[in-house]
Amino acid sequence: MARKSVQAPELSIVGEGAILHFELKDDGAFPNSTLPLIVYSQALKLPERGGAAEIEQLIEAHGWSGSWRNGIYSYQHYHSTTHEVLAVYGGSATVQFGGPKGITQKVAAGDVVLIPAGVPHKNLGCSADFAVVGAYPGGQEPDMFYGRPGERPDADENIKRAPKPKTDPVYGNKGPVFDYWLNG
Repeated sequence: MARKSVQAPELSIVGEGAILHFELKDDGAFPNSTLPLIVYSQALKLPERGGAAEIEQLIEAHGWSGSWRNGIYSYQHYHSTTHEVLAVYGGSATVQFGGPKGITQKVAAGDVVLIPAGVPHKNLGCSADFAVVGAYPGGQEPDMFYGRPGERPDADENIKRAPKPKTDPVYGNKGPVFDYWLNG
C-alpha cells in the first residue's frame, strides 16, 4: 500500500510568539525530566473558530502522529514512554506541570506545549470551550502513570529510553526542539 503524502498547511498558521522553557526536577513522586518543558506562546495563528484540522496537518507533516482532540485531564498524570505535544485550538486553561511542586501556566488558543516524558500535567480549571490537539513523535505510543507508589523504577527506565523527536512539531527542521532538546 502506498504511503499517504501529508502536506503541511500553509505557514500562515505559524506565528512568531514567545518561547518559554522550564526545568522541572524530580520531586520524589514525579520523575519529571532532564529536558525542559517548552511553551510556545501564541505560536499558531488560528481561524476564529476551529483550527484543529490545520494543527493536525501541521504536526503530522513534521513527524508527530497519533493525534487526538480533547482537553487535559483534571488529575496528575504523565507518560514515560514518549514525549507529548499539546496545541490549544479553543478557549483557555490553567495547567499545572511538574506535579504539585511544579509550575502553573495559563494556556490559550494558539499556544503549544511540548511535554517531555516524565513530566506530569493537570488541568486546574478551564473555559467551557477549552480544546487541544495532542500527538506524539514518530508514532510512539503513550502509557499512563499517576505518581503512585510502585510506579518507579519502571517509569524511570522508560523515560531514559524515550527517543527524542527528530523534528519540532510546529517549525519542522528548526525551532525550540533543536534549541533546547537536541542541540542545547
